[in-house]
Amino acid sequence: MRKSSLRARLKNVRMVLLDVDGVLTDGRIVYGDDGSEYKAFDAHDGYGIERALNYGLRIGMISGRISPLVERRAKELRIVDVYQNFMDKVSAFEELKRKYNLRDEEFAYVGDDAFDLPLLKKVGVSAAPANAADEVTGNVDFVTKAKGGRGAAREVIDMVLKAQKKLD
Repeated sequence: MRKSSLRARLKNVRMVLLDVDGVLTDGRIVYGDDGSEYKAFDAHDGYGIERALNYGLRIGMISGRISPLVERRAKELRIVDVYQNFMDKVSAFEELKRKYNLRDEEFAYVGDDAFDLPLLKKVGVSAAPANAADEVTGNVDFVTKAKGGRGAAREVIDMVLKAQKKLD
């Protein structure tokens, strides 16, 4: 059990890290006949990310896969910290800690599957979308009402901003 309340830990968050497939998308990867890859990102998540950045909260993306669509979405949203092809998400996290001189408790992470668990266990606030794997939802601080790709990231970001009194 964590020593301080979730609300108190949310106040300490300076950076929110997001998995991509299953968090920023619904987890489906669709291929066209020509080999094109398609992903659907939620506009509500996008607005939440933009608002968070405007309030000084850092946002990062860590994905186990590589996709040009992730780079495109990150660029649209002004996310500079994008780590792709990182199945070991803790290594990306450690780089970000050094880059920004942050402590574990100053991070929140939203992940949805078993390979997210090592990082979910290190951060100050861990969260999962409503449709995350059972082994994940049973091991995080917060499970969103929204599913991955349908506003889960926004829900966590808004919680952080509200706890920090940046939103009503």
